[in-house]
Amino acid sequence: MLSAQSGYALARATFKRAQRGLFGGKHIQFGNNNPFSKTKTRRNWLPNVQSKKLYSELLDAHFSLKVTTSVIRTIDKKGGLDKYLLETRNKNLFSEKAVTMKRDLQQVLKTKTAEQQL
Repeated sequence: MLSAQSGYALARATFKRAQRGLFGGKHIQFGNNNPFSKTKTRRNWLPNVQSKKLYSELLDAHFSLKVTTSVIRTIDKKGGLDKYLLETRNKNLFSEKAVTMKRDLQQVLKTKTAEQQL
């Protein structure tokens, strides 16, 4: 089955491991090894993925997630997992797991604000 899409677009679409963690748009990259002999061979580069336990202050729970190093730096920059998930758009999270965590955080925020108004 051939597709009208380029191989690059197919590679981004079929990277299913990214759905189970926070990959921040990272995907498999393809290219050539180019040694001294100049005989090129195809290869791929995988994202730098680390298993981390991240703490959510609003949910008061630890989550074991597969996270890329670039997302770890972004989480540090934003000030925690909660702020990263709440401030990042759904289309930029690239993960079903991240979107469900964000939905849970938004529900907790709504209940806390409702309790404070009473």
